[in-house]
Amino acid sequence: MFEKLRSIDLSNNTFFQALMNNNTVLTIILILLLMSCKVYLLKVVEKKGKNNKRLKINIVNNTITILIFVGIFNIWAEEFHKFAISIAAFVVAIVIATREFIQCFIGFLYIVSSRPFRIGDWIQVGDYYGEVHSIDWAKLTLLEVNSDSYEYTGKTLYVPNSKLITSSIKNLNFLKRYAMHHFTITRDGSVNPFVFLDELYEKAHDYCADFKDVAIRYNQLIENRLDVHIAGPEPHIQVATSDIGDTQLIFTIFCPTERALEIEQSLTADFMKLWFEQQQMNKSDSSQ
Repeated sequence: MFEKLRSIDLSNNTFFQALMNNNTVLTIILILLLMSCKVYLLKVVEKKGKNNKRLKINIVNNTITILIFVGIFNIWAEEFHKFAISIAAFVVAIVIATREFIQCFIGFLYIVSSRPFRIGDWIQVGDYYGEVHSIDWAKLTLLEVNSDSYEYTGKTLYVPNSKLITSSIKNLNFLKRYAMHHFTITRDGSVNPFVFLDELYEKAHDYCADFKDVAIRYNQLIENRLDVHIAGPEPHIQVATSDIGDTQLIFTIFCPTERALEIEQSLTADFMKLWFEQQQMNKSDSSQ
């Protein structure tokens, strides 16, 4: 009887050891265990995380992904070693074939180590503008922002991390609150804009009066952080001419981002009114 029990225990131990020595089984167990932890942690973040929820979710996703890769590499390390030796002649071809993935992973390491931006920042990567939604080992996810209107377009951009190595990255986070808004009005040369330029300056100062104090403090904050001098916060109007001789008025307004288009439309309306009034006066003088 005892001999039978011993033989059963022995066979069970042998079966258990065989399972533990099976890399496929260990890989499945590892993935299931880590994915379960991920689901649990995400539920905790959803319930308790009130601030920076997207940042915490992104950290959990990236941490679990890295742990899965590290765990799988450790489990299959010996097989990888044998496999690498067996395909030594094809290493160059494999590197070339996976170059994009390698660059993406290197780009991910670069972003994690240097931290040129954070989740929620507005950035520009090459010709792409957007708010950083998340980043993983392969791609950067941006919520596209229109650089002219400072509004979300509703589109989602997926930028491969390899582009982060080859393209310049501009952190535009200050634009979320205040923007150095530029716009140009072009008309023909029939009217001299210097006649009513002072009136346009008065209008611009009136539109900026209610946030002038905040704009001055925010302007100083940006200058102190960047250690550079930037234009503003006073409105600036420059008169110039185009390539074909038309008159141009170039406006520079330091204002809250959400009010940039509103102020632009108001100043454009004032300019048009003054321009047509002056044109009518010129016609009257010439007729007399």
